[in-house]
Amino acid sequence: MYRGRTLSLSFPPFTPWVKRIIIACAGIYFLQVVLAALSIDPLQRYLDVVGLVPANAIRGCIWQLVTYSLLHASVGHVLINMLMLWMFGAQEEIDWGSRKFIEFYIFCVAGAALSTIVVAYSLPHYLSPDNPTIGASGGVYGVLMAFGMLYGDREIIMFPLPFMMKAKYMVAIMIFLVIIATFQPLQGGIANVAHLGGLLFGFLYVKFVPQRGLAFRVGEGYFGFRNAYYRWKRRRAARKFEVYMRQHNRTVSFDEHGNYIPPDDTKKKNGGSKSGWVN
Repeated sequence: MYRGRTLSLSFPPFTPWVKRIIIACAGIYFLQVVLAALSIDPLQRYLDVVGLVPANAIRGCIWQLVTYSLLHASVGHVLINMLMLWMFGAQEEIDWGSRKFIEFYIFCVAGAALSTIVVAYSLPHYLSPDNPTIGASGGVYGVLMAFGMLYGDREIIMFPLPFMMKAKYMVAIMIFLVIIATFQPLQGGIANVAHLGGLLFGFLYVKFVPQRGLAFRVGEGYFGFRNAYYRWKRRRAARKFEVYMRQHNRTVSFDEHGNYIPPDDTKKKNGGSKSGWVN
């Protein structure tokens, strides 16, 4: 990074979830290599189970929306993805916190998978629903999009090239290259569709998801709905009780929140204070 006149070549720290994702992807790929050396090819055997196959995901294999991101096809594939995740994702996890970062990463991974499924069924001549997709590129491209949006003016050394570029321009160039590659017939379209999906969902998360994260908003909405339901039940019970007491020639009153309103003589005994249920 370049700040003012200070040029720093230091690497970012291994933040908790960045480290866990890197260890998981590297460990699984190492296991693939070991088993392949023993003439066992787990990738081909279980690709339809843990890789993203749109036809299988539609039939109920919803875990594929995430598990496909843990598999990689080559050393270069896993190395580039994990390096990019480390270089750009660590800064986001430091600023956002671990909980929001992993939520964002899974959001981009699943969004890239959903984008692949939509394209596979809307354009089957371009991308077959039976073709598998693997790799963390969808999540990584979401991380890149967020970095370009949040830290767009930071200058990045374009190693091994001897010049620097602002993050927003680097991300714009990568988006352009991915779009061009998507329309190349030799690319097959699979990985590039996931790349575009990751970019799209990374943009949507940064632009529209609340600052505290999606899980906080969902939890806040759930508890708000639950509290509204309990308040409605209390008002309903208060109305029923009023009807019941009138049938027995007695009068009780409740306010609009379902709180009991004591009679005047009770108010005088209590010094005019309001007793009963409190919301």
